[in-house]
Amino acid sequence: MEPPTHTSGRHDIRALARLLEQPVRAGRNPPQKFVWHTSVRNHITDRILSDSQWAHIASEIVAAVGIAPHGDPDAVRWVAVRHADDHIHIVATLVRQDGETVWAWNERLKAQNAARDLEQRYGLYQVGPVDHTSHRRPTSAEQNKSHRQGRPEIPRDRLRREVRAAAAAADDENDFFSRLQNAGVLVRLRHSTIKPDEVTGYAVGLPDHHSNAGDTVWYSGGRLAPDLTLPQIRQRWDSGLGAHPHRAARRPGAAQRAEVFRRATAAADRSARLLAEDQCGDGDDIGSLASAAADLLTSTALAFEGRKGGSVTDASETFDRATREPSRQLPRHPHPATGQLRSMSRLIAATGRLTSENDTAAALQLILRISMIADNLANLREAQDRLHQARAARQAADSLRTIAANAPTAPAGVRAGAVPAPATPERGQPRGRLA
Repeated sequence: MEPPTHTSGRHDIRALARLLEQPVRAGRNPPQKFVWHTSVRNHITDRILSDSQWAHIASEIVAAVGIAPHGDPDAVRWVAVRHADDHIHIVATLVRQDGETVWAWNERLKAQNAARDLEQRYGLYQVGPVDHTSHRRPTSAEQNKSHRQGRPEIPRDRLRREVRAAAAAADDENDFFSRLQNAGVLVRLRHSTIKPDEVTGYAVGLPDHHSNAGDTVWYSGGRLAPDLTLPQIRQRWDSGLGAHPHRAARRPGAAQRAEVFRRATAAADRSARLLAEDQCGDGDDIGSLASAAADLLTSTALAFEGRKGGSVTDASETFDRATREPSRQLPRHPHPATGQLRSMSRLIAATGRLTSENDTAAALQLILRISMIADNLANLREAQDRLHQARAARQAADSLRTIAANAPTAPAGVRAGAVPAPATPERGQPRGRLA
C-alpha cells in the first residue's frame, strides 16, 4: 500500500486517499470534518523501533481511542505513515465501513494512557501520568504576536514571573498588589457578587499589551500557573510567617546583605536534611517545605538577575513546577520550618540586587543548598510516581549546581564541580518515551 514515487521524489498518495475516503462517500450523513490525525514520537534517547513494532503501536493507539477496536471488521479505515526513524503519523477517516460515523471522544487522554502502557511494554522513556501541575504554555498565536511586535518576552511568561516574585516577597494581600503595580503590572480585582467588598480573585496585564480591539489583555492567576490563584497565594501568607512578618520586610543595609544570605543558607540546609530524613513521612508537610523553598529561590533569582531574568530565574521556574501539588491545594498543615523559609524569602527580596563579591559568594552557597532540596524533592516525587515533577526537580538541581560552580565569584570549594552531593542517593532514571 505504500504510494508510488514520482520522478521528483514525492509520493503519489491519490490512490491511498481514495481508499481511505470510500467509506465516507458511502456513509450515512458523514461529517464535514471526517479526518482524525495524530503523531506518535519517541524520545531522543530511545532505540530505533522496527516497522512491525510501529505497526503494533499504531494499532494499539487507534484501538484505545475507540475508532478501530481490535477484532472489529467494520471499523474505520486508517493508515500509519513512517517517514522518520523516531515517529509515525496516524490518519483515519471517521466513517466506519458499515456507514456509521464514529466520534473519538476524549481521545487525547485515551491515547496518552495507551502511550504510557506502550512505554513500559517496550522499555522506552516513561513520561508519567498527567498530574495537572504544569502552567499553561503560550499559544502559537501568543508567540507569533510577540514576535511580530518585537517583544523580548511573551507577556504571559513575563506576568507569571512578576506574580511569582511578588507573591514570594509580599507580607499580605495589599503588599502583593502594591508590588505588582510598582513592577509596572496592571491589576484588576474581582469582587464577590454576594459581598461586594470581598476580593475573590485578580487578573494582571501589561500597559502595552492589547487585543485587536485595543483592550488590555488580562490573565487571571490561574491562567498563569495552577498555584497563582488568589486563594492559593493567600494560603502562602497563612502558612506560618513567624511572629513578626513585617519585621522581616525591613530593608537591611549593604553590610548586612551577606549575613542575610548566610542565615537563609542555614535555614535551607536544615530544610534539605528534613526532606532527606522524612521521605516517607507526612507528604503534605514536606510539600509545604518545598513550596517555601521555591519562594526562597524566586527571591534569590531576583537579587541575582533583576526583573529581566536569566539562568537562576529559569531554574527557579523549573523548581517551582516540582513543588506544586496535583490537587491545586497547598497543605493544610505546613511544616514547622516553612515559616522560616518564607520569612527569609521576604528578607532577601528586601535586600535588593547583589552589589559585592561577598554578597554573591553568600548567595551562591544558598543556591547550592537549594540544589540539595531539589535533589531530595526529586527522590520524594519519584516515590510518589510523579515523574514530571521528579524530572523538573532533577533538572533544577543540576542547573543550580552548574550556576554555582561556574560563577566568576564562586567561593572556594564550589568551582570545578566541587558541589554538595544529594543527601540521599539518586534512583535510576526511566529510559524512553512515547508522546
